[in-house]
Amino acid sequence: MKRSLIAVLLAGWLMAPGPLRAATQPVAEANPEEEAATLTDPLSPFNTKMFWFNQKLDDYFLHPVASAYAKVVPRRARVSVGSFFDNLGIIPRFANNLFQLRLKQAGTEVTRFGINSTIGLAGLFDPADKWFGLKENPDDFGLTLGRYSVPSGAYLVLPFFGPSTVRDAVGRVADAAMNPMSYLLPWYITTPVAGGEAIVDAVNYRSLNLQLFEEVDRYAIDIYGAVQDGYIERRAAAQRAVDRDSVLPRSQGPAYISQ
Repeated sequence: MKRSLIAVLLAGWLMAPGPLRAATQPVAEANPEEEAATLTDPLSPFNTKMFWFNQKLDDYFLHPVASAYAKVVPRRARVSVGSFFDNLGIIPRFANNLFQLRLKQAGTEVTRFGINSTIGLAGLFDPADKWFGLKENPDDFGLTLGRYSVPSGAYLVLPFFGPSTVRDAVGRVADAAMNPMSYLLPWYITTPVAGGEAIVDAVNYRSLNLQLFEEVDRYAIDIYGAVQDGYIERRAAAQRAVDRDSVLPRSQGPAYISQ
C-alpha cells in the first residue's frame, strides 16, 4: 500500500481526472462506477474533524520536516528511499494480485522483487522498470474485497492516513497483518519499527511533493469535497483495472447499500 499519512489525502485529489459528487441513492449491483456515484458521507461530522486534524498535522509537522529534509538530502537519494519502501511492499501486492486472480501481475511483482533486491541494491533502485519495463502493480486488500463484490461502505477519513472507506479501512488492517515480522518478533519491537517506517516514508514522499497543498488550495473551492471526490474516483478506476485484469469474470455480490 503506497504512502501513508497526509500524502495519500492529497494524492487522491491530484490523481483524479475530474470532480465526482457523491449522490445518495443505492444502485442494484456493486460495481466500481456505480459505487463511486452513490457513496454517501453519513460520517461527515467525524470526517471533517479528521480532515482538519490531518491538515494541521501537515501544516505544523509533516510539511516543515519534509522541507528541511529536502534541503539536506538530494532528490536522487530521496527517490531511492521511496523505491526502497516500495520494494518492501512486495508481500501485500503479490498476495492481493494472487487473491484477485491477476496472475500476470502477481508474477511481475515476484520478478520485480528479485531484480530490485539484487541488481537494485535492496530496492534502492528500480532496474526492473527502467531496464526491463516491469511496472509495479499497486494493490491492496480493499480492492480484493471489491473484486468479490463486498460493498465499499461509507466514506471515512482516517486520522494520519487520510481518505478511505469502511471497506478500505478493513483492507488496510489486513494488509498490515501480512507483514511476516508481526509473527516473528514481539509487538513491542514491531510496533515502533512499523511506526518509524511509516513516518520516514511519509516525510520522504512529502519532500518529493512539497507543492501538494498549494495546488489544492489554488484550484479547489471545497478542499474536503475535492479530496473526497478524487479518492472515490481514483479507487473506482483502480477497481476497474482489477476486474479487467482478473482471469475470471467479476463475481456478483450483494447490492451496494448506502450507509
